[in-house]
Amino acid sequence: MPSWDPQHYLAYADERGRPFIDLLARVGATAPRRVVDLGCGPGNMTRLLAERWPAAEVIGVDSSSDMIERARTDQPDLSWVQADVREWREPADVLISNAMLQWVPDHLDLLPAIAALATEWLAFQVPANFGEPSHTIPIELAASGEYAEHTASVELPGSHAALDYLDVLRADFEVDAWTTTYLHVLRGADAVFDWVSGTGMRPILQALPAELRERFVTEVKARLRVAYPASDGVVVMPFQRVFVVGRRR
Repeated sequence: MPSWDPQHYLAYADERGRPFIDLLARVGATAPRRVVDLGCGPGNMTRLLAERWPAAEVIGVDSSSDMIERARTDQPDLSWVQADVREWREPADVLISNAMLQWVPDHLDLLPAIAALATEWLAFQVPANFGEPSHTIPIELAASGEYAEHTASVELPGSHAALDYLDVLRADFEVDAWTTTYLHVLRGADAVFDWVSGTGMRPILQALPAELRERFVTEVKARLRVAYPASDGVVVMPFQRVFVVGRRR
């Protein structure tokens, strides 16, 4: 996984947080004793779990030391653990993961092991917009010319269709799976670049040497401005996400 900049990630905290709220609204747990947020990031949304279930032990888990440090600073009353989701084996009554599984290679194969940790409820959402210009433009450019030798081995995020997740989980859970497209209204001609450079584009940017990175950024910005034209300084970015909520049978 790439290294993370919590401040950059939080620049669009409201837009990134809305799917978490929509996901949480479909979880019917009433009095869980233990709630785990896998891939908690800077912890700003994990706070909502503590507010929803104040009597529960709430634990945020993330592989990024920078994210966990930020979470501990901003939310010192909650529990934070730096750990790789692929190695996390602690059970929880409610297990939630918000925009994290797409970073785990072959996460569909890993899903049964993760789901086994959820004793009552499992809920997660992943981006499903990897075929949109916001992602295809930097990926195609990174695979061309002088950039290619530096980015050929970069692991990029990816997700599956809602039906794929449902099929994996349906034997053990009553599953509610759906897809939603958000229309994010962003300000600034380079707002789409700012968004993806804080998430999906980070592995590419980190793989490029400084002298190429600046040139790459300039070209990506120019292409994204064409794909997402600004009107009066406002850009609309459609963003599709897959949601899955399961209640153990």
